[in-house]
Amino acid sequence: MIARALETEILRLHHTEHWPVGTIATQLRVHHSTVRRVLAQAGAPVAQPTPRPSIIEPYRAFIVETLGKYPTLRASRLYTMVRERGYPGAPDHFRAVVARLRPRPAAQAYLRLRTLAGEQAQVDWAHFGKLTVGRAVRPLMAFVMVLSYSRHMCLRFYLGAAMNYFIRGHVEAFASFNSVPRVLLYDNLKSAVLERSGDAIRFHPTLLELAAHYRFAPRPVAVARGNEKGRVERAIRFVREAFFAARTFRDLDDLNAQAAAWCEGACADRLCPQDRARTVRTVFAEEAPRLLALPENPFPTEERIEVSVGKSPYARFDLNDYTVPHTHVNRTLSVLATLDTVRILDGSAVLAIHRRTFDRGAQIEIKAHLEALVTHKRAARAHRAQDRLHHAAPSAKLLFLRAAERGAHLGVLTRGLLALLDTPRRECAGGGDRRHTGRRRRAPGRRASLHRPARPRPRPSPAHRGGTAQRPALARHQRAPAGVKRLRTADHGVYR
Repeated sequence: MIARALETEILRLHHTEHWPVGTIATQLRVHHSTVRRVLAQAGAPVAQPTPRPSIIEPYRAFIVETLGKYPTLRASRLYTMVRERGYPGAPDHFRAVVARLRPRPAAQAYLRLRTLAGEQAQVDWAHFGKLTVGRAVRPLMAFVMVLSYSRHMCLRFYLGAAMNYFIRGHVEAFASFNSVPRVLLYDNLKSAVLERSGDAIRFHPTLLELAAHYRFAPRPVAVARGNEKGRVERAIRFVREAFFAARTFRDLDDLNAQAAAWCEGACADRLCPQDRARTVRTVFAEEAPRLLALPENPFPTEERIEVSVGKSPYARFDLNDYTVPHTHVNRTLSVLATLDTVRILDGSAVLAIHRRTFDRGAQIEIKAHLEALVTHKRAARAHRAQDRLHHAAPSAKLLFLRAAERGAHLGVLTRGLLALLDTPRRECAGGGDRRHTGRRRRAPGRRASLHRPARPRPRPSPAHRGGTAQRPALARHQRAPAGVKRLRTADHGVYR
């Protein structure tokens, strides 16, 4: 209601001053519908706005016909088609027109499904954000299984939705129920359905092995019909609101412990949606005898993959490196992983057992593997040192082998080599080898003989001892043996 004085002013301005409705509304600060209502109650004729023809009118029939054939055609594609036919308007106005002209799908009626006790369970994944583990950021996924009759629930959280987590969720759910339903209903996720064409379905082979082990029947819902598994969809919403909201936890194990306690406590004590007079715990006690019994042994849930080990003794698995014995580098090994441990196998032989980490870029090492590699490298270096000594003085091979057997230090062996190199040439190995000394190989027929008699070395003259005179050319027997460096001193007979 507005004041009587305001109504009088509206009538005066309209009849006396002949103001239009819009001007009256603007000047009196009222809505234009209020002005029209006051004029209509007073019986005054109100001028109606003259409708202007829309620029889309010539194309309306084409739009209606196209949407009749393709009801879900996007407005952007339809706008391109109309522009090619001469439409000059903007896309925003065109989208509003298409929204009014698009045919609405007919309303569908849904039948409330009822299942027998122990007959069916529904399974699905739910995403609950991300969890930071060290330097890794992993998705936090919830595996939810709900019994369709009693609405009893199993909830487990994993750092991903891979196939091994999917199988492990089934095994843990069956263990929590202590029984198995006859039919499991899935969405068309890749962990369950690899390929589908109408009613022709190709299931994941690992899921079929699981179904054969526990004797249940996997059954996917129709494509784009999530309403057929509405019980698990409603359960996921209940988990978000009643369990996960504002919940704190230390790590994944703590979260799963809280989830298991909640499923057996507050979740089981809620009223059953199918029978509001009883709780879920009571209905589940009635359903439990009609479920299938568990097999003697649970289905194996270990993740098995093949990994290639390169030059370094590390096997990469799930963004981390795990050590292996150095004798198994440059091979393809098998990794069996659970949520707690990582086992590395060569065939059936277990090479290493590590604690699993969900970090990234970490090196999980066994100290014995690295110590064995260091010992092997030291032994290889000692062997190479003995080879160098043998090539430098083959006649002393037996001496150095005996010294090495007695555990002589490498420095002792080196000093022994230097002492040997101070001996005359007839006691040293003759003839250089390019593979070991870098000097040219002697021509055939010119090999040095170890039995050649030693020639006396002439002592240098006093003039030469000062180092100022030109050095005389050394005789052949005075030259340094192959691979031995001669010191630049006045005494040309000193070798090192």
